[in-house]
Amino acid sequence: MISKKKGRGTETTKITKTTTATATTKSRTRVGKYELGRTIGEGSFAKVKIARNVDNGQSAAIKILVKNQIVKHPRMMEQLKKEISTMKMVQHPNVIKIYEVMASKTKIYIVLELIKGGELFDKIARKGRLEENEARSYFHQLINAVDYCHSRGVYHRDLKPENLLLDKKDILKVSDFGLSTFVQREDKLLHTTCGTPNYVAPEVIHNGGYDGSASDIWSCGVILFVLMAGYLPFDEPNQMALFRKIEKAEYVFPPWFSKEAKKLLTRILDPNPLTRIKISEILQDEWFRKGYKPPIFKEEEDINTDDVTAAFDDSRENLVTETKEKPASLNAFELISRSKNFNLESMFEEKSLGMVKRETHFTSQCPPNEIMSKIEEAAKPLGFNVHKHNYKMKLQGDKSGRKGHLSVATEVFEVAPSLHVVELRKTGGDTLEFHKACV
Repeated sequence: MISKKKGRGTETTKITKTTTATATTKSRTRVGKYELGRTIGEGSFAKVKIARNVDNGQSAAIKILVKNQIVKHPRMMEQLKKEISTMKMVQHPNVIKIYEVMASKTKIYIVLELIKGGELFDKIARKGRLEENEARSYFHQLINAVDYCHSRGVYHRDLKPENLLLDKKDILKVSDFGLSTFVQREDKLLHTTCGTPNYVAPEVIHNGGYDGSASDIWSCGVILFVLMAGYLPFDEPNQMALFRKIEKAEYVFPPWFSKEAKKLLTRILDPNPLTRIKISEILQDEWFRKGYKPPIFKEEEDINTDDVTAAFDDSRENLVTETKEKPASLNAFELISRSKNFNLESMFEEKSLGMVKRETHFTSQCPPNEIMSKIEEAAKPLGFNVHKHNYKMKLQGDKSGRKGHLSVATEVFEVAPSLHVVELRKTGGDTLEFHKACV
């Protein structure tokens, strides 16, 4: 089995997994056009939350950093700006996308593509080694992403399974450009020793200058070995012993590796960066070509990093604000008036016998965000278009009934921290159709 290894070199924020159960939501936070949800990762300098764009309903992940913690570490601030700018430059189906960057007086918000499938590391830890065809499919995607980054002068320098995410369609996404660098001249060597020891190339250890492309290719080879073997090719408890093995490329192939895979890996894990295989040669390799599909690109958007600059300067022009939004509370009279046994409507209006009600209520102990999501999930298959604002929701039918389009207003009220009343009220269309939809 393999275990997570810490990187070394420039200090960067590392998001760790959390298993703490989410508490009942009393209120929710909104930043700009994003509604913040539960925390999915937390580290020393940052936390990551699920978010929703209220304008288009799109899910995202928001990395939140506290400004005064970053200002204390100037090198970290520059590293962070570089990471964000790098990610905005790279637009590839196998690289995690950054949407925008915002800042408040106290925090910086990095809005990222939300990847729900977890880390490739987790899949290996759970399943052990992968079948050769499955490993090759992931390797295809990894090489496609790395090749694209290199063509833009971007070198990752910390490639490992923990930094490779999988989306819900099992598509690989390269993430965490915290140790990446941008080089404008192809002949310029890099000199910063960084990365995760088990995955770094021999020339990085020597600290005499190295080619970013060759070192990333070595890391890709280690990843391919791990995918197919279920363990690391270079792994020693003592770092000096580990480095000696890496420098000499001392590893043993498992017996189940195919002859063609061994041949490719031998050329990738070549300790001499000058004779190590290039990506252009990998793309033509016999083993690699099996089942290979080139990446499908969407039309590239114009890249603008003005928001990155604005987030880190002292200007107050573009600052966003954090606002707490909470469901409206019901007082005792309002609660009683909504109760079946204490309904006071008859004191104020006459009711026809057998009349179908134009509104209904129910109670729930679920958090309000969850209530809203469940209603949305139930409404869409019935043909409703959903429009949400704070803890109110408008459901608009897409088909015209006997009295036009059915329209329903929904609102969540807080009775107690763990008890909510949900009101559904017909605002248009036929009342009988409303009753059938609620049932």
